[in-house]
Amino acid sequence: MANPNLKENKFKRALVVPFRGIIKAISPTWYVKYQYKYITHHKLNLKNPVRYTEKLQYLRLYIYPKNALVSRCASRDGAREYLKELGLENLLIPIYGIFDSFDEIDFEKLPDQFVMKCTHACAFNKIVLDKKNLDIETTRKQFNKWLKTNYGNKTMERHYSPIKPRIIIEKYIGELDALPVEYKIHVFNGVAKSMYVVTGRGKDIRYNNYYIDWTPFDGSQFNGWKKTDYELKKPENWNEMVKIAEKLGEKFPFVRVDLYNINGKIYFSEMTFTPAKGTLILDDDKCDFEMGEWLKI
Repeated sequence: MANPNLKENKFKRALVVPFRGIIKAISPTWYVKYQYKYITHHKLNLKNPVRYTEKLQYLRLYIYPKNALVSRCASRDGAREYLKELGLENLLIPIYGIFDSFDEIDFEKLPDQFVMKCTHACAFNKIVLDKKNLDIETTRKQFNKWLKTNYGNKTMERHYSPIKPRIIIEKYIGELDALPVEYKIHVFNGVAKSMYVVTGRGKDIRYNNYYIDWTPFDGSQFNGWKKTDYELKKPENWNEMVKIAEKLGEKFPFVRVDLYNINGKIYFSEMTFTPAKGTLILDDDKCDFEMGEWLKI
């Protein structure tokens, strides 16, 4: 059953929106406290955080903005270099180039299918399934806007701010009619404890939550998402995926490692340090405390 607190006061939002930039500049901590309370309906305790979502706010405000390795791994190009250093280059999705500006891209040299992503942000991307249908001018305007956006300041996830805005173009590894399934593994102090699988992206998106041993962790479902009405099959090389996530996450208090598994071939997607800015509304509030016990800060 979905968390009954999943609701929004649109009047309060309308009052605050015009002043968000000023509030962020004057007091990032006050802004995060207000945002956390507004979304989750819980008062944020930063002096003695207990909840998982509270500890993510602590990391978001005080720890991760000062950690250069976090900023590096939060970037799409920096993460690729980090995987190479760890001997995990075989997990990288092939790329067609990394560009400082949109105008550097020669679309004539690109295949019919590819994925364009900004290196410095989350969700600043475009999936191209048929190049001949790509509106170049509209796409240029969109990416030029994204490249000018300080994503760290926009979301108050300031570990993104030092990242140089660039465009990376990857090989598309999904099917023509289906985006690839994503496995999002939560690593707490170097140990993978839980995860969720994203299916149906672009059509009927579903999130299935599990403990790391693949037993259901339904209470950790968040923000009103629904799971599939059928059981998902654990990949045969699941243990290998867990080991990869733990190797990538061993130097951080918390990170979510996103992987793909295409016919048994594991690919790296990204590393996320403050999922949904840490403002998650879990279906079962007890899971917020359970996950909080896993995270030592």
